[in-house]
Amino acid sequence: MAKQVVVTIGRQFGSGGHEIGNLLAERLDIPLYDNNLVRMAAEKLGIREATVQTVDETTLNSFLTGYVLAPLDYSASFQAVECTQPLNEQVYDLQCEIIRKLAAKGSCVMVGRCADYVLKDLNVFIYAEKEDRIKRIAQRYDLSERKAADKIKRIDRERKSYYEFHTGSDWGSIEAHQMLLNVSKLGVEGTVDVLEAICRRKMKE
Repeated sequence: MAKQVVVTIGRQFGSGGHEIGNLLAERLDIPLYDNNLVRMAAEKLGIREATVQTVDETTLNSFLTGYVLAPLDYSASFQAVECTQPLNEQVYDLQCEIIRKLAAKGSCVMVGRCADYVLKDLNVFIYAEKEDRIKRIAQRYDLSERKAADKIKRIDRERKSYYEFHTGSDWGSIEAHQMLLNVSKLGVEGTVDVLEAICRRKMKE
């Protein structure tokens, strides 16, 4: 039987991190957890998914950072967080609990949400040249290159703040991650090739 492997992926906005995680999960035939972690947290908190999305991977939303939920009755399989916590902290703590539970079930790929810090498992940070990221985001969201650049700057700032606030490590640094992979040099398929080879080797160990 293959050994369990859990891959956690940090990424710059527009680098293709979600696409890489999805392709890797498909090749290895294991689950991918990314935006669905937001849905799971919303379900457990008993609030709208859109509300959780406003504080997902960000500490910058001043209104919702201070917003406190009433006490909730979580399922027995998850530990309730203190109802006096701001919403963003409740979401973070619950996502961490969900991440641990899912990783304990078997092999998977997880994107973002400080999963690398939570699990201390095989982790990689995906980045790309600025020009490539701008083109990707402009095309995906039908934006001008200027607006795409502004969106990239804002979301990268939010992810960096979120990661460093919760982990105390530098987002995207070699000290915080086992591997840094440049998609502009490797391409999406090439990046997935590298990760797949590493994962299959670990599965055989």
